[in-house]
Amino acid sequence: MIERLERAFALSEKGAKDSVKAFIACAMHNLTLFIPVSILYLLISDLLAGTLSARGMLYASACVISILLIMLSYMWVYRSTYFSTYKESGIRRISIAEKLRKIPLSYFGKKDLADITSTIMTDASTLETGLSHWVPELIGSMISTTIAAISILFFDWRLGLAVLWPLPIALSIVIFSRSIQQKLSKKSMSAKMDAVDGIQEYIETIRDLKSCNAEQIYLDSLFRKIDKVEKRAIISEAGTAVFVVSASFVLKIGIGTVALIGSILLASGKINVLTLFLYLLIASRIYDPLQSALQNLAAVISLKTNVERMNGILFHPLQEGRKKLTNDGYDIRFEDVHFSYGGNEEVLSGVSFSAKQGEVTALVGPSGGGKTTVSRLAARFWDIQKGNITVGGMDIGETDPESLLSLYSIVFQDVTLFDNTIIENIRIGRRSASDEEVIEAAKMAQCLPFVEKLEDGWNTMIGENGCELSGGERQRISIARAFLKDAPIILLDEATASLDAENETEIQKALSGLIRNKTVLVIAHRMRTVENADKIIVLSGGRVCEEGKPAELMTKNGIFSHMVALQKESSEWKL
Repeated sequence: MIERLERAFALSEKGAKDSVKAFIACAMHNLTLFIPVSILYLLISDLLAGTLSARGMLYASACVISILLIMLSYMWVYRSTYFSTYKESGIRRISIAEKLRKIPLSYFGKKDLADITSTIMTDASTLETGLSHWVPELIGSMISTTIAAISILFFDWRLGLAVLWPLPIALSIVIFSRSIQQKLSKKSMSAKMDAVDGIQEYIETIRDLKSCNAEQIYLDSLFRKIDKVEKRAIISEAGTAVFVVSASFVLKIGIGTVALIGSILLASGKINVLTLFLYLLIASRIYDPLQSALQNLAAVISLKTNVERMNGILFHPLQEGRKKLTNDGYDIRFEDVHFSYGGNEEVLSGVSFSAKQGEVTALVGPSGGGKTTVSRLAARFWDIQKGNITVGGMDIGETDPESLLSLYSIVFQDVTLFDNTIIENIRIGRRSASDEEVIEAAKMAQCLPFVEKLEDGWNTMIGENGCELSGGERQRISIARAFLKDAPIILLDEATASLDAENETEIQKALSGLIRNKTVLVIAHRMRTVENADKIIVLSGGRVCEEGKPAELMTKNGIFSHMVALQKESSEWKL
């Protein structure tokens, strides 16, 4: 049962066990609410029998005890639902964060930022509400109703059936609506995500929209998405209300049934007035928590969409492996590697080559040929479908990704910076580095010229993703991280693409010192960047088409020589 609860509501093991306690607490609280009904029944019995005066103190004590029991049970409910749920919510968010660290990066290629953020924040908050308000009350009501139902059937089965017959019908109505409500919930969630994506995209692209005079056109489309969210919300609420109101109406009929059957039995002398009065009280008491439970059942059904999105992260397969590194040296070797994104058309087909330690291996070729994919696979950002990739003879597919990445310094084409100071952005390369070491790495990456112009120097806040800096300045900070980490394998993906010729030359000089005796894999489109590489790998259509030294490839009249000729021709182009 614990495992089922974990799956059903995206819970930890402790959270599932705490939920069971919450169910029991809610059930016991509901049962304590029947105590005043019992006391009232006995009091009226003694009143009619004329024995009330002799038991006055007993009833007074019973009333005080029942109030205390109700208060204690409510405190138990509060602690076992709200307190436990809030703790579980913290555990869930931490679990998601830990899971995201170990999920293959291919997962993030299928999901956008808004979707993942919504799962971590919105879906987690919805589950928090559901597990503190809806689910315990629903399960608790069902448990207490079952116990009460058995009791009243033993007392008088005829009136018991009159009270209970609406229950299975009301529950069936709501359960029957399950598939419809889930469809409505998914459509509502889809509309919300479209609107969130649209808002985020608008914020990120507002400069381009304004420059193209396309802002109003985009906003018109965004407003339609927001209107659709409102429309889907109304439809979902109406769809839920139809079934819940119908079920509640059936429960209301139950009170009339008890009055009708009770009156017939009373007229025939089979029961007394007090028994009829008791069952009318029980009917109102038993239907009250169940009516709330029916509303909760509808909410729990709609909760499944949020749970599925949460479980999509929590139960996603992990990238795992040995934490201990067993490599002998740092040569990178690809052997008949095949790879595709999401099982679609292959991006790499039988790629084989080696990048040796102490050499610079350059990956060149037409756009879409697989160069960036090769560099990502070398660092195990994704797992290959066929073949083998090794570092120093160590199979990276059997190595823990975090341990493996300790061997790599990577400079991406798309730089990611944090809303922090320049010095702290660079220190990400090696968290234990001193300020002096960070600044020295920054100087090697030619950061000093632009940092000196800033009022706060190294302590300047650079804004979200470095929005306060130019593209070249951001790229230099990224290169400084690689200098600071000083790992034995270096991956450079268009590392100097955003730099002017002067800074590119200076950084290339600094890189020459950094890459000494290391394995270097360079991706470049500008041929001057790789003209001194030890080996050129030409990738086209996901295959290695040419391989060798630059001078050798120039004599073959192939793709490489053609690219060099085209770039030389374009460099001479003038307005």
